[in-house]
Amino acid sequence: MKVQWAVAPLAMAALLAGCQRHEAEPVEDIRPVRTVVAGHSEGSIGVGYSGEIVARHESLLGFRTSGKVSARLVDVGSVVKRGQVLMRLSPEQEALQVAAASADVDAARSRVDQARVDLRRTEQLLTRQFASRDELDQHKLALDQAEAQLRAALARRAAQTNQQGYTALSTDRDGVVTAVTAEVGQVVAPGHPVVTVAADGEREVLISIPESRVDELSKARSLRVSVWAHPGRSWDGVLRELAPSTDSITRTYSARIAIRNPDPALLRLGMTATVAVQGAEGVAIRLPLTAVLDRQGQRQIWVVDPKSSRVALRTVKLGTPQDDRVQVLDGLAIGETVVSAGVHMLQPGQRVKLPAVAASSGAAK
Repeated sequence: MKVQWAVAPLAMAALLAGCQRHEAEPVEDIRPVRTVVAGHSEGSIGVGYSGEIVARHESLLGFRTSGKVSARLVDVGSVVKRGQVLMRLSPEQEALQVAAASADVDAARSRVDQARVDLRRTEQLLTRQFASRDELDQHKLALDQAEAQLRAALARRAAQTNQQGYTALSTDRDGVVTAVTAEVGQVVAPGHPVVTVAADGEREVLISIPESRVDELSKARSLRVSVWAHPGRSWDGVLRELAPSTDSITRTYSARIAIRNPDPALLRLGMTATVAVQGAEGVAIRLPLTAVLDRQGQRQIWVVDPKSSRVALRTVKLGTPQDDRVQVLDGLAIGETVVSAGVHMLQPGQRVKLPAVAASSGAAK
């Protein structure tokens, strides 16, 4: 009986040793992830902005005098030539003012004639010693004053004559009428715009740019303009004007894209146009925003070692996000594999399971 109790501990020890020898080794956690391969992308190629075809020069024309509109000689869309009369005011008031100015001239001329007669008479009396030198000086002064009043009256009549010519509104350039804001019978004030004329020749595209794309547009290598009315055709464009501040309602920047060698027969005013931007960065690397980790103010990504399939955390410098992608400015080389989904579940050195075919980040979306 004692022998059995002595053997029992030895049997238990042998049994435990055998279990330890056959215990399974711990299984490494291999996490499946989605990845992208850093590739080429031509800046923001494919990004376009819709706008409107407008004229480079546009004149807001108004009368230089007040009055009642008596005739409207053009409509919206009318083609006009330089010097052509567009609208007229009633001439009665200006004619009356010219007549009054002419009467003032006649009165001033009569005063000059009378002053000359008085001066000659005083000179004759002075030779006979019936007048004094002081009287002669007074008549000379009166003649000078009368002549000055005559010159002033003549100037006023010339001004009123010019004013009478202002009752006809004419255009200062060839173009097309784009707006008319006054009708026959309406009383208008001096300088109030009544007709808008878009000049012939240069054409531009007026677009609105969000603040995140202003630098990209300013540094664009090339701009291409196309219109819906003529698919398959495009024109070279160049940024001519960029507003220094945003619109108070849309909070976007207004920009004007000048069209090189425009064809007015094809590019009509008001047409909807698209401006395609090709960025100035040249070769760029873009990643999905889901690939980026933001830790303590640093932007980091998981880079996969192709030999060991293990991930390493790397800090990168990023540019401005565009849609669902962001440009990598520094810290990543072309051809490296980056985890694009599941980034929050990884640990440094962890093995990952790559998909059969990795998507490329080279095509800009």
